[in-house]
Amino acid sequence: MLDVRRLRILQHLAAYGTIAATAEALHLTPPAVSQHLAALRKEAGTPVVEKQGRTLRLTAAGELLVAHAEIILAELAAAESGLAALQSGRQGIVRITAFASAARALIAPLWQRLAGSGAAPDLSLRLSVQEPDQALDELRKRSTDLALVHSYTVLPRNFPATCEQAVLMEEPVLLALEPRQADAVGLAAGQPADLSRLSHLPWLTPGPETSCYEMIQRACGAAGFVPDIRARSSDFAVLTALVAAGAGAALVPRMALPDTLGPVSLHPLVHPVSRTVFTVSRAGTGNRPGLRHVLELLRDLAPGPDDDRGEAARRG
Repeated sequence: MLDVRRLRILQHLAAYGTIAATAEALHLTPPAVSQHLAALRKEAGTPVVEKQGRTLRLTAAGELLVAHAEIILAELAAAESGLAALQSGRQGIVRITAFASAARALIAPLWQRLAGSGAAPDLSLRLSVQEPDQALDELRKRSTDLALVHSYTVLPRNFPATCEQAVLMEEPVLLALEPRQADAVGLAAGQPADLSRLSHLPWLTPGPETSCYEMIQRACGAAGFVPDIRARSSDFAVLTALVAAGAGAALVPRMALPDTLGPVSLHPLVHPVSRTVFTVSRAGTGNRPGLRHVLELLRDLAPGPDDDRGEAARRG
């Protein structure tokens, strides 16, 4: 009979890639991990890993076992969640990984709501700010409980089969221009902008390591041009400050707009681009009391489609 503990070790090996990293993640010694893998080979009756240079890779049998292990472990997690839901008392710690604008606009108010309500005095949050790909990787490695990630209409995202995701909110991507630049290209306050008419402008973008950068490349590419990038910063407050200084144009998701915005004219797009924000958790864990409470609060805090915060054109 297969040992569930060894299936969990094999699952971690698939995620972390090496025995040393797997041992560290599971608080075991490397020899102990190797012994469990050897025992799992005997239980399976066939090798589950094989050497590839200095690392290990799963065999076909190992891949099969990991696929089934994901289902088994998700069911066990669901059982644990059900038991926790039946118990009263301490709700524990919820680890959240979110991209920067979600951390500012959603997690900060969530923290404040938890501190002020007194409804969950035993619930504690831990936050890590990461780009969506890294957040999903942390979820896969079980180093976070909840990931807030996004996708764009021009840049869809694939989710791991072992995770449960739900749409939290949708928001438009807006064109930001200095008011005189907007006037120069014939854009009145709040008027939808056609990117194909703006190929001559200098552009301000996040860094190339971000999905927002790829979104801008694709949106401009669909409009028939490659943006002439003059400045890069993954802080949208920096980008909008540069826009206000007349340095160029930027595409900014609504939630990423800073609370204090200088002389910036904001415009929806003639060919809309939107960003969808998802909550993602490991399969079977969503019913844990602490995580469930966090998800409920996030749904309450997320702006709806008719929320126009920051969307009206602003001129200073």
